[in-house]
Amino acid sequence: MYLGRVIGRVVATHCIDGMQGERLLIVQPVDEHGEHAGATVVACDSVDSGPGDLVHVCDGRESTLALAEHFVPVDATIVGHVEQFDIDSDSTDGQGPAH
Repeated sequence: MYLGRVIGRVVATHCIDGMQGERLLIVQPVDEHGEHAGATVVACDSVDSGPGDLVHVCDGRESTLALAEHFVPVDATIVGHVEQFDIDSDSTDGQGPAH
């Protein structure tokens, strides 16, 4: 699971069985500072997200469990909106884990 920012949408005119009605969005993974952290992904949207939203993305086989039809060919699903998060400054000071 990782954080991402919704940056676009995908319109598919043909879908396989089980994928009808699923919204597809383009998500840019981000790190704990909001900086880009990898290549963009196309993710199903299970929580009504939109452009600019900071979201929580589940990937891998488990990503289909948030959808109406389980085990369709999906690599990532948006499973939540992130309203706020805090970083413990002791654990990000470059000195290793806080004791």
